[in-house]
Amino acid sequence: MKKKVILVHGYFKTEKDMFVLKTELEKRSFEVVTINLPLTFKKLKSVLPFFKREVEKIIAESEAEAKINFVGHSTGGLLIRRFLAVTEYKNKIGRIVLIASPNQGSKLAYFAKKHFKPFTSIFKTLDSIEVENVKKLELAAASDFEMAAIAGNKSNLFLGRLLIKENDGRIRVKSVKIPGLKDFIVLPYGHKDIHFQEETADLVTEFLESGSFNGGDKNGV
Repeated sequence: MKKKVILVHGYFKTEKDMFVLKTELEKRSFEVVTINLPLTFKKLKSVLPFFKREVEKIIAESEAEAKINFVGHSTGGLLIRRFLAVTEYKNKIGRIVLIASPNQGSKLAYFAKKHFKPFTSIFKTLDSIEVENVKKLELAAASDFEMAAIAGNKSNLFLGRLLIKENDGRIRVKSVKIPGLKDFIVLPYGHKDIHFQEETADLVTEFLESGSFNGGDKNGV
C-alpha cells in the first residue's frame, strides 16, 4: 500500500505550486493529493472548514489502516497545524513536514499591517500570518505529532532586506523552528523555490519514511 500524502500550497498560490513536489514524491512511490485553497483574500480560520471537509473526505475514502501524511509550504503549513488542532481523526494522522512555514508569524506581514493596513485588509490571509495573529490561531503543538520542518536561508527576494536575521527572503529561520519538532534542517534556498528542489523532496521522503532527516545531521534538532 502506497503512503498517502496531502500537499498544501501557500499564500497567493494554487495547487499548481505544489506540482513539482507532487511529481517528485510520486516518483518515490507516494500517492499524492493536492487541494486548491483560497489562501489570498480569506482569513486562515475561514478557510479551515473547506480544508477540513476535503481532508476528512480523503480519510474516509482511504483504507482503514492507512495514515494520512501532510506536507505544507509556507502558509499551507499553518493551515495543516490548525486542522490538526481540531480534527476528530488524530489517530489517522501520519507524519507532517512544514516547508518554510511561518510557525511563529511573519515579520513582513507585521510590517505590512503596521505601514500598509489597507493592504492586509484586502489580503486577509496575509493578515492571518502576522506575528500576533498567528498566536491566536490555536495551532496544534509540534510535539503532539510526528512533525518536522525545513527552513531556507537564501535571502534572494527584495523584501527579505527588511528582515534583519537569517531568512529565505520572506520568512525568518527562527520563525520556522518551533519546540517539539522531531527534526529540523536549514537548506540554502529561497522561499519561492525551496519546495521545487530535489534535495527538499529527498528530505521529505526521508522523514515520511523514517521519521527523521537522515538522523538530522545538518543543522538538525
